[in-house]
Amino acid sequence: MQVFVVGANGQIGRLVMQQLIASGDTPIAGLRPGEEREDWEDQGIKACDFDLLTKPEALASQLLGVDALIFAAGSGSRTKDDMTLLIDLDGAVKTMQAAEIAGVSRFLMISMLFAEDRNRWAEPLQALYAAKFYADHWLTHQTHLAYTIVEPGALSFHPATGLVKSDPLAVGSVPRRDVAAFLVAALHDDRTIGKTLPLLQGDQTIAQIFARL
Repeated sequence: MQVFVVGANGQIGRLVMQQLIASGDTPIAGLRPGEEREDWEDQGIKACDFDLLTKPEALASQLLGVDALIFAAGSGSRTKDDMTLLIDLDGAVKTMQAAEIAGVSRFLMISMLFAEDRNRWAEPLQALYAAKFYADHWLTHQTHLAYTIVEPGALSFHPATGLVKSDPLAVGSVPRRDVAAFLVAALHDDRTIGKTLPLLQGDQTIAQIFARL
């Protein structure tokens, strides 16, 4: 499967790329303009600029022939709320529009735990929660994409355990490597289509989680 990863140089994006390579897929690295691409090209992996500040039609030209897209981009913790709006919300929506223009039907989104519940939004991250809330709503209600939304808890750099849980009421953290593994596994399991899946470190395998969908 040819899979376009938006935000391929990010902390989770790089791990997703590695997981895709390991699974036998053909990843394409979607990068901010000016980001380093030599690491990918040295591995024989296609890398291209994917400017989330441009128009959907321009983004669509990079997605022709792609089978699936994983949106792993984010404005980052060092930016202000305006860039959260432009990247995490509008950039995500423009990517959805570009995918539909290009005929890419499979779309996986990294969101946040409790993004759909305003009562659970943590004060320092209000703008990011709002961006995720509306981007997710657009994906589920305004597109025809075969989507999967993954809502990880607090992201950690701990080693992957391969053991997770998907409990909409629980709180906690999850290793970034387990998030990447979950995304790539979800990509290849049609039972995850049309689902929003919380993700935390737990005591079940990914296969066990999917078996109950």
